[in-house]
Amino acid sequence: MKWVVGCFALYGLLFQAAYAIDYQQIQTVEGDQYEVVSINDFKALRLFLKNPHNQQYYKSFNTIQEQLKQCEQLSFAMNAGMFHLGFSPVGLYVEQSKVIQPLNKTKGFGNFFLQPNGVLAWNKKQAYVLTTQQYSRKNLKVDYATQSGPMLIIDGRINSLFLPDSQSKKIRNGVGIRNNKLYFVISKNSVNFYNFAEFFQRNLKVEQALYLDGSISSLYVRNKRNDHQFELGPMVGWVDQSSCRLK
Repeated sequence: MKWVVGCFALYGLLFQAAYAIDYQQIQTVEGDQYEVVSINDFKALRLFLKNPHNQQYYKSFNTIQEQLKQCEQLSFAMNAGMFHLGFSPVGLYVEQSKVIQPLNKTKGFGNFFLQPNGVLAWNKKQAYVLTTQQYSRKNLKVDYATQSGPMLIIDGRINSLFLPDSQSKKIRNGVGIRNNKLYFVISKNSVNFYNFAEFFQRNLKVEQALYLDGSISSLYVRNKRNDHQFELGPMVGWVDQSSCRLK
């Protein structure tokens, strides 16, 4: 059961395809609150790390918007994968079909290395949320990819490492997939891993879901929310180009 507190499709932002991106706020029966952005048009979905002109890290949603074409508008953005102190990705990072950082299959400490970890990837027609092992076995041709961890949902099941009564609660964000539709989620209140994964499983009924980060979790939704408290590494964003087509 879920209660939809608010559901706002971004029709005003998407002249060419109002169905392509949708924003809603959902409150669970336990009282946890989440914001969800669902996307099924991957042609306008990009990853952002460095400004191609000066090779400086973007670090913020505002900097991304400043560097877009005059006719382009950032409609949605979210932090998208863990990064080192210098803002470089910890794991796989692919941008415009170019591998910037290779797949990380090493062992280590911290959330990224909790097993299984995984990969979010897509091309113009298909999106993937896979465990690192699943991704490494496939010869996928993707335009964008980012690695993070741990996986929240694997083949419809909650990661067995998570404890329902864990007291480690943080603002968290992640991404899930169902029927080739991506669901980007951020919690509005602090939640543990199990409750966060349960939201993806029970409320969104996703097939797979990947944790993106916690504590620094940030969201941009045009005309609704623009977090700028933290400097960020990899970011995912959906860019509205409808005004470009009109010219």
